[in-house]
Amino acid sequence: MVVSLNPEPNQELFLSLLNKTLITLDLESKRKKELYLKSIGTKLEDVVAEIMTDRAKGTPFENSIELISGQRFPDIIANKFYGVEVKTTIKDHWTTTGNSVMEGTRVDGIERIYMLFGKMVSPVEFKCRPYEDCLSDVVVTHSPRYLINMELQEGNTIFDKLNIPYDTLRKEANPVKPIIDYYRKLLKPGQEVWWLDQEESGKSIIIKYWNSLPKDLQNKYVSTSMIYFPEVFKRNFNRCAFWLYESESVICPNVRDQFTAGGKGMVEWNKKKYYGIPRIIIKLTESLDQIKEILMNLDDVTFACDWVVSADNKQLNWIRAIEKNTAHLKLPFSIGDYLQEKLK
Repeated sequence: MVVSLNPEPNQELFLSLLNKTLITLDLESKRKKELYLKSIGTKLEDVVAEIMTDRAKGTPFENSIELISGQRFPDIIANKFYGVEVKTTIKDHWTTTGNSVMEGTRVDGIERIYMLFGKMVSPVEFKCRPYEDCLSDVVVTHSPRYLINMELQEGNTIFDKLNIPYDTLRKEANPVKPIIDYYRKLLKPGQEVWWLDQEESGKSIIIKYWNSLPKDLQNKYVSTSMIYFPEVFKRNFNRCAFWLYESESVICPNVRDQFTAGGKGMVEWNKKKYYGIPRIIIKLTESLDQIKEILMNLDDVTFACDWVVSADNKQLNWIRAIEKNTAHLKLPFSIGDYLQEKLK
């Protein structure tokens, strides 16, 4: 935990304020379940700031709660000393990608920061911990970012791994260097550490070769690619290969083979068997359970998904994209009808 040179304002009183805020969130989320299920991202920030403002009455934090606008860190501050970073997920777990390691947007004067995490699925739940106590690892998106795990065990933070306290690392002129040094020690054959100073690389911090990946991860990348890049059904794998490298840090010299190798096959539907079906369609039919799961969580989709017409009914939009990109195959059945039935 960060040790501040400033003993005021009283930390126990701020922890009491956070506890009252959590109690209120728990009670209100049970009374207004549907409303809270929709309180994702900045919407929950507004709710938390409002509750903290109300619960701060009669405490040293009265009239000091401030919701920070724009891309600043943390989201909420109190007495220009404490901070609360608010995160949400619509998945049934306590992990997500966090803030930049560089903390270039940190509000001046904020010394102690807490993570308030909302799991916005039924039942809605909340956890709150000191910020540095729930940061497990580092990945690279647009910049090196922490991974958040609200159930992280004591002694397993990224700072424990680095053997550098959070408050020391964040004040380093180049906080990325000790992180890179740490990951270099973990490299396996076929891996390299990746980081280009100040560039938006979009890559994971370790590069992997396709053949070194476990089979289930290979399958997941194939399924995801079928969603993100429907043009693979036209044998256009350029964006898929670029995405694997640039976003997922995977080098795959033979991307085409992951979709087409193995010859033609058979699809059974509506009590009929269709033979001579291209292998990529066979892979599609075999991946539908995983594809459905990915489509359900497509709120985190990247720039690659340019087929998304709107935020509504992305599944139907995707099916239409598949119909368009498989028209040249002249399949003996309607792929659109098939997918709509199987993805119900």
